[in-house]
Amino acid sequence: MAKDRTPATGKGRPTGGRTRPTTQVVAQQRPWGLIAAALVVVVFAVAVIWYAVGQVDKANADKITSADQIAGLKTYKYAAGQNHVTTPVSYKESPPVGGPHDPNWADCTGTVYSVDIRHENAVHSMEHGAVWITYDPDKVSKADVATLGKLVDGVTHRLMSPYKGLDAPISLQSWNHQLKVSKVSDKRIKQFADFFTQNTDFFPEVGASCENPDFAAHPLVVGDSSSPVGPTDMPTGSSPAAPSTAAGTTGK
Repeated sequence: MAKDRTPATGKGRPTGGRTRPTTQVVAQQRPWGLIAAALVVVVFAVAVIWYAVGQVDKANADKITSADQIAGLKTYKYAAGQNHVTTPVSYKESPPVGGPHDPNWADCTGTVYSVDIRHENAVHSMEHGAVWITYDPDKVSKADVATLGKLVDGVTHRLMSPYKGLDAPISLQSWNHQLKVSKVSDKRIKQFADFFTQNTDFFPEVGASCENPDFAAHPLVVGDSSSPVGPTDMPTGSSPAAPSTAAGTTGK
């Protein structure tokens, strides 16, 4: 009799087919490290933007848009077309703010002079749109002179020089405008310089050069005679000097 070849079914033994491997369930991990890093970047970016906006606001806080916003500013009425003269000029204002002047202008390419330059040459520079910063060396410390110099050095159409006998420690001039202050920390110094430097509404010879390297190298000083140092303008006309009439003090 033939044996039954059907395999016996035992306990725990598969009855047929392949077994399926046990499925492992892995819990999804949240990328907390990446989230934290992203938050740090966002916070840093916000801080940078906030700081930048604050700096811009701070820089613009003291800016002015008109001359009458400068407290204590004095204005005058010197007409365009002043004579070029080689003789000394007795200016009514000290320092002068306009009037006849030397044919050669003082270099005003951000030039910081250590000597009291000849005033007739400095007035010519203002006719070209320069701001002239002066100070009494007996009333202003060396540290304060250095601070003023930073406002001038390398800035075109600005020049600075000591001026003996000033009735204030510091005086700023542009054509027909003047401001006198007692402290180098006075915010009006920068307001004046920024507003009047090459402001085409306030000086006669728009587009005129401030370069005179010969004068920068060998400046004429108070008491010197006129000398043809560097370039010169053609005569601007024969109109007489306008009277030195102050138009009043502007500003608050």
